[in-house]
Amino acid sequence: MLRELHISNLAVIEDVVVEFEEGLNCFTGQTGAGKSLILGALEILLGGRGRRGDMVRSGADEARVTGVFEIRDEWVREQVETAIDDAPPDPDEPLLITRRIAAGGRSSVSINGRPATSTMARAVGQVLVDIHGQHDQQFLLTPANQLSVLDGFADCDAMRRRFTATHRALRDLESRRASLVESSDLRRQQLELYEFQAQEIDDVDPQAGELAELQARHRVLANLKRIRHDVGRIHESLHESEGSVVDRLQLICQMLQEMSELDESLSGSCEQVRVATLSLQENAYELRRYMDGVDLDPGELDEIEQRLNVLNRLISKYGEGGGADDPAASVLAHRDTIQDEIERLRGQTVDRDELDGQIAELAAGLEALGAELSEKRHEAALRLVPLVEAELKELGMSDARLAIELEPPSPIAQAGASGLDRLEILVAPNAGQPARPLRKIASGGELSRIMLALKSILAGADRISVLVFDEIDANIGGRL
Repeated sequence: MLRELHISNLAVIEDVVVEFEEGLNCFTGQTGAGKSLILGALEILLGGRGRRGDMVRSGADEARVTGVFEIRDEWVREQVETAIDDAPPDPDEPLLITRRIAAGGRSSVSINGRPATSTMARAVGQVLVDIHGQHDQQFLLTPANQLSVLDGFADCDAMRRRFTATHRALRDLESRRASLVESSDLRRQQLELYEFQAQEIDDVDPQAGELAELQARHRVLANLKRIRHDVGRIHESLHESEGSVVDRLQLICQMLQEMSELDESLSGSCEQVRVATLSLQENAYELRRYMDGVDLDPGELDEIEQRLNVLNRLISKYGEGGGADDPAASVLAHRDTIQDEIERLRGQTVDRDELDGQIAELAAGLEALGAELSEKRHEAALRLVPLVEAELKELGMSDARLAIELEPPSPIAQAGASGLDRLEILVAPNAGQPARPLRKIASGGELSRIMLALKSILAGADRISVLVFDEIDANIGGRL
């Protein structure tokens, strides 16, 4: 319940503390006495926006509203703790909410001394206070909230929470299955891609260092005619032609040999020329053997060119990031990587049948729980209707008729988190009028009385500890 409301520098209020007692608290007075300001302060405290321009009292830096709430109901406490997860209230202490509004329009909220948001304040306010003004969109005007209130009246909140938890678990499983189906298709596509790449690389079967060897051999074969011609000329100049280099060196060596016999200091030069002559003779023989052993094979050249084309295409597809010395090495590294992925994807097996079995079992349990919950709601609706109609008679609506319409249970696939039912409270204010949804009642007086009757009956069931009625007697009439 609301224990205390402290208002400072709000509009014309300088500083006032309003203390509340259990039961009925009434504010009476002439128009303009400030009754609506107290209600407005409570709305601002619980996340309402108000009119920023005239909130702060003239000459003040900020307006401040503080509310002290005592929470006795365990369900309400759970809802508050959910709304303010960062600052759960101490079970033995009151809940303290403070709203500050600066003269410039900025505002801040704190709950139990910790910073909070306006959204959190509104969430707390929805379970602590119900402010009822004529034609306001009240808690009971929403079909989903009507269903929640009926559950409280029927004492089946615990069953509803079980249904909600089971429903959430079922939807989670269904979501998992959908994700698994989607991911399974994706895995299959990835596996097919990796297997194709692996097969393409295996068909080519590149070898480390192969590219460089083929490129070197291709250079030789592509230039073989020129090489044979030039090597032949060199060999002829060294050894075969008249006056070849070897012949001249042999003559020089003979002359040095004769002169070294006359002057021994020339023997070193003679030996060096002799060694050079022998080396050139050996090189000439090597060039002769080279020319005899090298033949132009057009078929080999074609094979090498085809192999180079295949390797280069493979490197362009899978050799990104490979080393400059051996680009094919990156292709081989990519092959190792995709083999690891292939083994990983093949190892991921999903037992859909097992998951389908879990879904079917959970759906069956949810359907049974929903049917039981629906039955309790129908029984509670039959008990609630005459109680509300009796209250309406006391409020001058003796011909009013109330109906609680529960649509046939929905299939599990269409069920919401609150159960299989959809509820709507219908009211026929006068004899001969058709029943209409409570949210569509046009007459302000009728709406006020119907809401008051419902609040009277459901005050305990709706769990909200503070009911605020703003001009609840408007349009009802003085005789009532």
